[in-house]
Parts: sequence; C-alpha cells; structure tokens
Amino acid sequence: MTVSRHWVSQVKAIISPLLPELHKGQAGRVGVLGGCREYTGAPYYASMSSMRLGCDMSFTVCAPEAAPVIKSYSPDLIVHPLLDQTRSQDDVRAELRTLFQRLHSVVIGPGLGRDASMQSFARVAIEVARESNLYMVIDADGLWLVQNTPEVIQGYTRAVLTPNVVEFQRLCRALVRAPMALTQQDVDMSQDAAQKLGAALDGPTILEKGRVDRIASAHDVVECDIEGGLKRCGGQGDFLSGTLGTFLAWAQRFEERIEAGESLPDIPAARLPQVAALGASMVTRTASRLAFERHRRSMLANDMVNEIGPAYEHLFGST
Repeated sequence: MTVSRHWVSQVKAIISPLLPELHKGQAGRVGVLGGCREYTGAPYYASMSSMRLGCDMSFTVCAPEAAPVIKSYSPDLIVHPLLDQTRSQDDVRAELRTLFQRLHSVVIGPGLGRDASMQSFARVAIEVARESNLYMVIDADGLWLVQNTPEVIQGYTRAVLTPNVVEFQRLCRALVRAPMALTQQDVDMSQDAAQKLGAALDGPTILEKGRVDRIASAHDVVECDIEGGLKRCGGQGDFLSGTLGTFLAWAQRFEERIEAGESLPDIPAARLPQVAALGASMVTRTASRLAFERHRRSMLANDMVNEIGPAYEHLFGST
C-alpha cells in the first residue's frame, strides 16, 4: 500500500468513536435511494455494507414493487417504498424532506434504473438533499441522471460521484470539452481527467474507480492502490457506495463534534468528502481481496458482506 500516512491519519480522524454514552443513531444514519423491480440486490448491498462498516441505521428508499424483496434479504433493513409512480412528485418530495432531516448522508443510485419516473424521483432526492445540506453519494444510474442533467449537482461540494470506467467515460464525453480517451489504457494515462470532470461540475468530488482508484477534489488527487480481489463480479460498486455513505455520515458527525467543542485534527471541511472517499475505497478494496482469498473464482458480491468488518479492522483497528 502506498497511501501516505498523512491521508490514512485523516481517514482515521473522521471515524466516529464507539462510546458508552452514545445513543442509537449517533454513529451514523445513512439513506440509500434506489431499487426498482429489476434491481433489488444493489440497494441491499449498499445498505448492508453501510451498516457492516459501522453506521447505526440505514434507510432504504425504493419502488413499492421492490420493497418486499429487499426487506426479505435482512431483518436489519428499514425499507420505505416511497418511489411510487402513481404518486405526485410533490408528495414524494414532502416525505423525503421529512426522512432526510433524520440522516447524516444519502446514497442515490443503486438499483435505480433508467425508467423516467425513477430518474425524476432521483432528481427530487438530490434537490432535497441539497436543501438539507446533506453529504451525498451519486452512483450507478444516478450518474446517468447527472450525465443528462448536470445542473442537478453542479456547484454542490458535499457530493461524491463514484463512476466506473464506462460511466466515467460517458460523463467526460458529456461534460468535459477536451476529447476523451475510449480505452482503459488511455484513461489510466490521463491523470488529470477526474479533476477536469470535477471542474466541469464545479464542486463534487470524483471517485474514479479502476485499477487504481483516483479521488479528485478541486485542489488535488489522491490515489488508492490497495490490492483488491481479482474476481470482478457485479455488485462491488454498491459496497463502495454504501461504505462511502457511512464515511460521509462520519464526516458529518466529525463536523458536529467540532462544533460541540471536541479537540479534533484540523481537516478543512472542503477536504472531508475526499477523505471519506479514500476511506471507502480502502475498505472496499480490502474486503474484495479478503473475499477473493476465501472463494477464489466462485466469489460473489454477497461474499463481501461479512468481510467489511474484518477489512475495517485490518486497516484501522478494532474500534
């Protein structure tokens, strides 16, 4: 691992401590918005990984037809079937406002799909999250929304976008004026591509997933080259978005703890999304490696669920 000690120390600094005086929810409350009839696994993985990493509560907001399936995966999941195409956007907006007031962060996109009604609900969710000044992860088909309507996220500094190779290329073609490479090799050689995309969006942090994860803010780029698993089964990106949701919840708690007068390391607020994204990348890549070592070619994304905790302890200790 070549992630510098300085960056690792900042990641450790924002992790919410487990203390006997804390009550339910103070270690993080994360929302996950997605889940349509076709895609129920993605929001489950995002929600479960957020809790396995250490948030206290996860709230999954999905389409009504997806809710019974998602609930059946685990009794730990709190599922809200709010994304009903028979309801008006104003009704959904009002319920999201109430729910988002309880959250420290929200993940938008896992299992969302590209149906017009689901895309419109995602746009409403982003607008409500911005009104609430929530930390936000945009992933999967949430990135499709950004590609087609970038103004929905432009200028918002408390958001992290997590594109894979194909999603990153699409975003760059749509939003970056300079011609973008089409091959993975060319993308790997383009060290400043993620920063250019971030500049085009004027605020969000970009976590460009690849052989090496690049995390670009307006100021610099940090890379995570921790070894991951060799099996590239679908669903691993949902683990990243879920763990990032928890790290961003901890970033919000970090700010609250500073406001309460705790003596904590001096990390500028503008850097917190980048620090959180690095932590999520480190944990997810380590969990992937541990799952691959155990299952080899038969590894599935579900095998990573029980590796999130060991990955965290391997990187940051037991508490």
